[in-house]
Amino acid sequence: MNEHKNHLSHAYGLKTVEDTQKFYSDWAATYDAEVMSNGYVTPKRCAAALAGFTPEQDLAILDIGCGTGLSGKHLAGAGFNRIDGCDINPEMLKVAETRNVYDRLWHSSVKNPFPFEDGTYDAITAVGVISIGGAPADLLYALLKKLKSGGMAVFSFNDHTFKAPEYECAVMAHTDCGAFELLFKEHGDHLPGKGIKSTVYVMRKR
Repeated sequence: MNEHKNHLSHAYGLKTVEDTQKFYSDWAATYDAEVMSNGYVTPKRCAAALAGFTPEQDLAILDIGCGTGLSGKHLAGAGFNRIDGCDINPEMLKVAETRNVYDRLWHSSVKNPFPFEDGTYDAITAVGVISIGGAPADLLYALLKKLKSGGMAVFSFNDHTFKAPEYECAVMAHTDCGAFELLFKEHGDHLPGKGIKSTVYVMRKR
C-alpha cells in the first residue's frame, strides 16, 4: 500500500533528490489517476501555448521531467510528432513508455540533465518540473542555455513556486537583458480540484 493515499498533499514539501526519487517511485502507479481526478490541465495548456507559436509543427521537442508522459500525450494531441522525453525517475518512465508518443526516452541525471549538443532540439518543455518540491531554478538556466537561436522553451510555475522569488528572477534574468523574448505568459488552472493555479510561459531565444 502507498505511504500516502493523497500524494498531492505531500508533493510540495520534498527537500532532497533522494526524497523526491522515493516519493515519485511510490506514486508512479497512481499518479495519473490522482492528478486527473483533480483536473490537472497544465500539460494541455503548455502544449496549446507552444502550438500557438509554431506554424511548422515538425519540430524536434524534448520533454524534460516527462514523468508518466501526460505532457507528451498532450504535445502529440496538439499535432507534434517528434518528441523525446527524459526523467530522473525510472518508475515514471516505465509508464511514459506505454503511451507510445515518444521517439526516445532516457533516464536523466541530476548532475548532467542535458547530455546532448546545444541546438539539438527546436523546443524544450518542462511542464510542472521546475518548482518547489521539484527541480531548482538553476535548471531553467541550464535549459535555456541549450536552446539554439530561435528555439523555444515552454514551462510552468505553480502557485507554490511563486512563493520563492528565485524562479521568477530566473525568467527576468533572461528577458530583461534581451537574450530571450517572452512570447506568452498566462496564469490559469493547474489542479482545480486542489484550488491551485499555474503560470505557463513560452520564451524564444533571440
